[in-house]
Amino acid sequence: MGHPLSFILFHLLPVILFTAQLTLAPDPVCKGTCGSVQVKYPFGTGTGCGSPRFQPYVTCKSDEDLLVFTTHTGSYPITSISYTTSTLIISPSDMSTCTSMRQCSSSLGVDWASPFQLGPSTFILISCTPPTSSLTLKGTPICDPSYSHLCASLYTCPAVVSLGLPLFPPTNSCCVYSPANLNGKGELDLRALKCEGYASVLSLGMYPTDPSQWLYGVALKYVNGVLDNNIIDTKCNACEMSGGVCGYAPPSNSFVCVCKNGYNTSMDCNKNYGQGQAGIFWSTASLPTGEIWFGFLAGLIFCLFT
Repeated sequence: MGHPLSFILFHLLPVILFTAQLTLAPDPVCKGTCGSVQVKYPFGTGTGCGSPRFQPYVTCKSDEDLLVFTTHTGSYPITSISYTTSTLIISPSDMSTCTSMRQCSSSLGVDWASPFQLGPSTFILISCTPPTSSLTLKGTPICDPSYSHLCASLYTCPAVVSLGLPLFPPTNSCCVYSPANLNGKGELDLRALKCEGYASVLSLGMYPTDPSQWLYGVALKYVNGVLDNNIIDTKCNACEMSGGVCGYAPPSNSFVCVCKNGYNTSMDCNKNYGQGQAGIFWSTASLPTGEIWFGFLAGLIFCLFT
């Protein structure tokens, strides 16, 4: 009959090695904030966080602590989210403002298959080939002449020279495009419109004729699916009130509440959960580290041969 430790080691070794392999690559931790932005369901900070329907489009770049919105045209910083109006605000790097005007190197786009669409922001196309009254999309003029005063105001900004325009350029090279529509590719294609740049204005503030006081950004509206609304009503609110973060467990994508103590639960984080309790899902982040297991393994080997 072999040594009892040999028997134990023979049966435990595969489990130890498998567990160590899991813990060397722990799951990402879901967070309630990313930078200065509060992150709540349906959004999440990484894979397994928030709703699987929204996760491909909104995530947290952990190296920069920056929440970003990603589409087929690029990634854009998210500056704020309103969960009451289902609106998020992005700030594209090549969007112009009164203090900084930039030539656009790429189109601004939204994936048609995503739960997002352009929201209530006013696009001002600048440094266009005059006259902008001839700008059309599918044969329809896009510029609203009743808002031409916004062009006149924006063109008082000294930053217009960055686009190769003279100071106080003629406003027939500017176009107020509101409400804006995307082309068949889901893009605002400035090259096709023969414009060099754009500004997107969310609010004129208290000084409508002073573009240095305007609030700039691109508003996007999002729509929850039926399943997402059901999760919010029945599970997610309780999870967030208990200090947890709402997420999902691949591959079934069933709802989980990610708790700060390392547990994932199908309910909320208020109870003092213990190992083996119903409704608990261990995440690899909550398992002992690989170093501990390897130390345990080394100890067994030492005992076996001494």
